[in-house]
Amino acid sequence: MKQPLEAIALEYGPLKTPKLVAKGQSALAMRIINEAKKQGIYVAEDPQLLALLSKLDVGDEITQDMYTAVAVILSWVYWLKGMQPGDEKKMADGVTPAASGFGKTS
Repeated sequence: MKQPLEAIALEYGPLKTPKLVAKGQSALAMRIINEAKKQGIYVAEDPQLLALLSKLDVGDEITQDMYTAVAVILSWVYWLKGMQPGDEKKMADGVTPAASGFGKTS
């Protein structure tokens, strides 16, 4: 039997520690994924990370044992967006971060 689609959404940005802001299966999971894509939010497909984060409830911050796994995803998102750590804090304060050429090709 095929497992139902599952999705989890994390918020980081201005927060000190990422927290779980949405969690769902089947139709709700599809709504979470579609909304993320609509807003230009990166969607990762990582079954192991999903299993780890599924232990949390909505509103919970990630636990220390989850830091490394989440940091790997966040570092890739930073790279894809041409951002550097700390840029998300500047954006939350209304300051536009300087563009980074790291990872971009001409």
